[in-house]
Amino acid sequence: QVQLVESGGGLVQAGGSLRLSCAASGRAFTEYSMGWFRQAPGKEREFVAGLSWSGGNTNYADSVKGRFTISRDILKNTVYLQMNSLKPEDTALYYCAVKGRPYYSGTYSDKVEYDNWGQGTQVTVSS
Repeated sequence: QVQLVESGGGLVQAGGSLRLSCAASGRAFTEYSMGWFRQAPGKEREFVAGLSWSGGNTNYADSVKGRFTISRDILKNTVYLQMNSLKPEDTALYYCAVKGRPYYSGTYSDKVEYDNWGQGTQVTVSS
């Protein structure tokens, strides 16, 4: 059984930083690509960042490029999202997700390719 647990969210002022964590059990990130998504109230869930199973490729939404960085710790089977220069528009519930097909990168932004999701961690950025 796959389980993803996010943590690290909170309240921060604009311009501040947070680091989100996604700890996985039941599926190794060295075999499955994963992604971070977010959903603000009244809006659709949107792609934020993706990391290939090999760790060699990353992908970011235009809105976060240059500010967010996705990385992983293989020994802990944990993926991180370092968020810098946060803006009020980054306020959302952040989810991590893992793809259902091993050794496959595919389209990071395609939600259909992910078959397991965490419960989310709230990020609130005040102006």
